[in-house]
Amino acid sequence: MKKLEAVIRHYKLEDVKTKLTTIGVQGMTVSEVRGFGRQRGHKETYRGAEYTVDFMPKVKLEVIVNDNEVEGAINAICEAARTGQIGDGKIFQYNLEQVVRIRTGETGTDAI
Repeated sequence: MKKLEAVIRHYKLEDVKTKLTTIGVQGMTVSEVRGFGRQRGHKETYRGAEYTVDFMPKVKLEVIVNDNEVEGAINAICEAARTGQIGDGKIFQYNLEQVVRIRTGETGTDAI
């Protein structure tokens, strides 16, 4: 099993969710986060004063998939989240040792 974490733009969340459900991903967790990468934020002017916005608002999407579904899920996220502009986001892939469904006690892939 693998855990995918994708940090994407807010307005791309619905497209990514639709694409993932289309390929059979059954669940996901979404968090609002703030951060920066190479873009290092941007400058804004408010009431004549210029200031730097270092941390950009983003959405972090967490998905658990079977090993054979990883490439499909990564491709789906990339296709749906890509705008071609700086700040489209990143996907992180982790090995997942165990999953337990609290309600039933199911473990492993049965718990996904």
